[in-house]
Amino acid sequence: MASSSAKSLLLLCMTICFLHQLQFHLPHVAATTPPKKSEGRGKTLNFTLYQQETINKTGYIVVAGVAGAGVSQTTTPFGTIYVFRDNLTVHADTGSRVAGVAEGTSITTSLDGLQSMSLAKVTIDHRGHRGSVSVLGGTYNTKPSDYPIVGGTGDFAYALGYLRSSPVNLLGQTVTYKMELHLYWPPYAHEAPVPEKPA
Repeated sequence: MASSSAKSLLLLCMTICFLHQLQFHLPHVAATTPPKKSEGRGKTLNFTLYQQETINKTGYIVVAGVAGAGVSQTTTPFGTIYVFRDNLTVHADTGSRVAGVAEGTSITTSLDGLQSMSLAKVTIDHRGHRGSVSVLGGTYNTKPSDYPIVGGTGDFAYALGYLRSSPVNLLGQTVTYKMELHLYWPPYAHEAPVPEKPA
């Protein structure tokens, strides 16, 4: 009989595979600039937040990898499963105002330890907007990575677009990533019912 951690790993892998397949059945939203307004795009919204991740405080390795690179601020062994729940601040400074939370997981998918498949829910309370977006895609730990938006809630219901994550500071116990959200709402979103906000 399989161990509890093996069952958890299998469930997580199946979830990631399902979400990865789901991404290709949604309207195409590659990591490129969305169509111009004249091509039928509705409302747009762009803003930047900063992900503050502290190793062994807001992010943890829950399953050790099996081969390749060792553990550092930028690498983990192949097969490593890492989970995080990081504050999002309005400036790169860790002491700046918190405007949201990024929570998710990644699985290291390269032997050099620099690439992974990641999924996350980004909850935002910023500039009068409240809700969340879900993202899924590949991460390159030391370079900018683009993730398609695969879902949204609250003020971000029906939003499409992408999130770009870029390393700002990879030294020390707390690492910082710049998260640029590029969202737009297709014309059909204006006709769809808006889910009620929770009290």
